[in-house]
Amino acid sequence: MSTLLDDVRSFAHPGQIVGEIHLPARQARHGRWPGWVSEPVSKALIQRGLDQPWLHQVIAANALHANQHTVLATGTGSGKSLAAWVPVLSALSREDHANRLTSLQRRPTCLYLCPTKALAADQYSSLVDLARAVDPSIGVATVDGDTDSSLRRWARNYGDIVLTNPDFVNYSILTHHKNWTRLFRGLTTIILDEFHSYKGLFGAHVALLTRRILRVARAYGATPRLCFLSATTSDPSGTAARFLGIDPTEITLVNDDSSPCGERDILLWQCREIEEDGTQDFLPAFLPSDDPPRRSANTEAGELTGFLADRGARNLTFVRSRQGSESVAQIARTWLKEHAPAKVNQVAAYRGGYLPEERRELEAELRSGNLLALATTNALELGIDISGLDSVVLTGWPGTHASFAQQFGRAGRAGRRGLSIFVGRDNPLDRYYLSHPDLLSETTAETHVFDPSNPTVLLSHVCAAAAELPLTEPDAAVFGLDSTELFASLTEQGFLRARQAGWYWNIALGKNPHALVDLRGEGASMTIVDAQEGAVLGTVSAAQADSSVHPGAIYVHQGHLFRVERWEDEELVWVHAHEGADIRTFARSQIHIEIEAERESLNFGDLTWSFGDVAVSSSVDSYDIRRTSDWMFLGNIPLSMPVRTLHTRAAWWTLPHSTIRELRIEQDAIAGALHGAEHAMIAMLPLLATCDRWDVGGLSLATHPNTGLPTVFVHDGAEGGAGFSEQGFAQGAAWVKATYEMVSSCPCSRGCPRCIQSPKCGNNNEPLSKSGAAALLGHLARHMSA
Repeated sequence: MSTLLDDVRSFAHPGQIVGEIHLPARQARHGRWPGWVSEPVSKALIQRGLDQPWLHQVIAANALHANQHTVLATGTGSGKSLAAWVPVLSALSREDHANRLTSLQRRPTCLYLCPTKALAADQYSSLVDLARAVDPSIGVATVDGDTDSSLRRWARNYGDIVLTNPDFVNYSILTHHKNWTRLFRGLTTIILDEFHSYKGLFGAHVALLTRRILRVARAYGATPRLCFLSATTSDPSGTAARFLGIDPTEITLVNDDSSPCGERDILLWQCREIEEDGTQDFLPAFLPSDDPPRRSANTEAGELTGFLADRGARNLTFVRSRQGSESVAQIARTWLKEHAPAKVNQVAAYRGGYLPEERRELEAELRSGNLLALATTNALELGIDISGLDSVVLTGWPGTHASFAQQFGRAGRAGRRGLSIFVGRDNPLDRYYLSHPDLLSETTAETHVFDPSNPTVLLSHVCAAAAELPLTEPDAAVFGLDSTELFASLTEQGFLRARQAGWYWNIALGKNPHALVDLRGEGASMTIVDAQEGAVLGTVSAAQADSSVHPGAIYVHQGHLFRVERWEDEELVWVHAHEGADIRTFARSQIHIEIEAERESLNFGDLTWSFGDVAVSSSVDSYDIRRTSDWMFLGNIPLSMPVRTLHTRAAWWTLPHSTIRELRIEQDAIAGALHGAEHAMIAMLPLLATCDRWDVGGLSLATHPNTGLPTVFVHDGAEGGAGFSEQGFAQGAAWVKATYEMVSSCPCSRGCPRCIQSPKCGNNNEPLSKSGAAALLGHLARHMSA
C-alpha cells in the first residue's frame, strides 16, 4: 500500500524533487505536575487528560512558580501555553471567593500579549474552558480595539486574566492605567506568546512597551515575572534579556522539547520548466537569461494542494500574500475540477481580512474534515489550534527558520507521520535552500534582531512613559540609557517639562504621546479614490506611495486597471479607470547615500568592511511603461517627485580600483558587477538575520564621494535602523560566503532572478554583470575567511 510520500513522488515531474529530509520520530518524556499545583487545577487537568505533562512543561511551570523570568522555546504543538497557565490558575484558585470579586483587592492577575487578534481569540476559547473548570468565578477577558465599552469595563473590573495585543496595551491600557488599577496592582505574570515574531522595528517597539508595562506595574507595587513562549531560535535567553534590558543570568531557559513527534518527511520541490508550447505563468525578468523559465511557485503549490486533497490528505498550504492565498486556492480547485470534481468545494482560502466568524468557521471545517485543505497566509502559522494534519505545503521560504519550523511543524502533530513540501520560488534565497537541504534540518544560525536603542523608536516611548508617570533618574536604565541627558534634551525641545518630582509630558502641546508610538511601523497612509465614482479603493503607506501610486502609475484593484491622476496634499490619490492597453508601470529611482558616522571598521587585506550611520536620499525621477502580454518596453516618462531622506544604519565595503583591475573586470562592467553583488547580498541577508529582503535596501557606486572607492552599501529600511545591517556586519564572513556560493552556483550566465536580479530594484536591474559580481564576492569570501 503506497504512502502519501510515495504518491507525491509519483506526482512530481523528473528533476522536481531536489532533496529529501527524513526526521525520525521523537518519543515523549513525561514528568509529574508538582505539589504546588492547586487541587482544582489538578482535577481540571485530569478531566481533560492532561495529568501526565511533558517534562519541559513541568520545568517551565516550576520556574514561573518560583517567580523567575522564563523562556519556553519548543516546537509547534508542544503545549507551551499550558505550562504558563498552570501556575497562573493555581495562584488564582487559592484566592478566596470574596477577594476575587473585590475590584481593588491586590491579588494575582495576568496579562497575556500576542501579536494578532486571531491568536488571542483562539487562546481565549481554550483557556476559558479550563479556567471555568478550575473555578467559574475566575474572570478571563479578551480585549482589543474592536471590543465594545461594556466588555472593556468588565475586563477592567473583573478580569483576572486579560488577553490582548501590544496595540491595545499602548493605546488604551497604559494610556488610562488608572482605570486598570485592579490589573496592575495584582500583576504577577506577563505572557508574551509567539515571542519569535517580535523582530525588527516591531520587536524594538514591543520591547520598550514591555518595559513601560513593568514600570507602571512597579508603581502599583507589583513585580511580575515574564513568560516568553517561542519557537526555537538562536540564543532565546539572550534575546529575552535584550528585550527586557537585563542580564541573561536573570532568565531561565527551557528549550529541551520532550513532547512526542511522529516521523516527518520534508521534500524540496523545484518548479518545473515550462514546456515550449506551454503558457508562461510567471513574470519574466527584464534582463535576458539563458536559464530555462519555470512555472510559478503559486501554480506548483496550487496543483500540489489539489493533488493532496484528491488523496484525502488534510493539508495547509502556506503562501506569502493574501492575494497569493486566493490564487493558490483557485488553482487547486481548478485542478480538482478536472481530476476530482467531487472535492472541488473541499479547498478554501484563509487569510487576514476575513471576518472573525469566517475564520473560525474555516478552522472548524478543517478540524472536522469537511474541508481538506486551506491555502493560508501566515495567519495559521501562529499558535492557532489546528492539529492532526497530514501534510503542509510551504510556498517559498517563509522568512525565518522559526517560521519554517512553525509551518512544517503543523504536519504530523499528535504523533502522526507528516509530510512537508517546500516549493522554492524564483529568487536567490529559495535557490540557496534548495541546494543546501542540510540547512533546513540543522539548528538555525539566524539571530533574532531588534534594536530598542533606535532613536526614532526610543523617543516616542520615552514621551509616552512621561505621560503615564513622571520620569525619574532611575528610569533612564529602563530605556537603556546611561544618564538623563535625553530627558533634558526633550525638555529643551518642549516635549517634556521638568518638575521637582521628575519629567512630565508637556500637555500644552495638545497631542497624545501614545499616538506617536508607531508599533507596526506602518507610518502615515494615503487614501486611493476613484475620481469618477467617488469610491475609496484602498490605502497605501506614504513610504510606498512614491513608487507605487505616483502620477501616471497604473494601479490594479481587484483585476481592474486605474491610472493615477494626481495627489492632493499627500493624503489623497485620485485615480480614474484605465481603458487602454493592458500595461504596467515601473518606477525608477535615484538614490544617494552619505556616510554620517563610521561606528566600526575592519580590514581584510585590501578590503575594508564597515558599519555606521548613513543618510539615504531617494526620489522617483521617472517610470517605465511595459506591455503585459510580452513585457515589451513602451517608453519612459520623466517625473518630478520630492526627495525623501532616511537616516538609518548600514554595512558597507570598499575595494581599491587596482583590485578591480586585478580581478579582470572590464571598465564598462564595474558598475554592473557592484550592482549585482549588492542585489545578491541583500537577497541573502535573511539567512542570518530575521528580516526580509524588503526590510533592507542598498546602493553601489564605482566611486563613492565619501570613500573615493568602489563601494557597496546594504542599509536598514527603517528610520534609525532596525539592527539587520548590524547583524550582517557582525556575521560578515558567513554572509559573504553564502552569497558567493549562491551566485557562483547559479547555472545562468548573465544573471537571473535566482541570483543577481531583484524584484525591488529602483533601476529595473540595469546594469548587471554576473561574472563581475561573482569575481567580487569570491575575492571578499577568500579574504574574510582567511
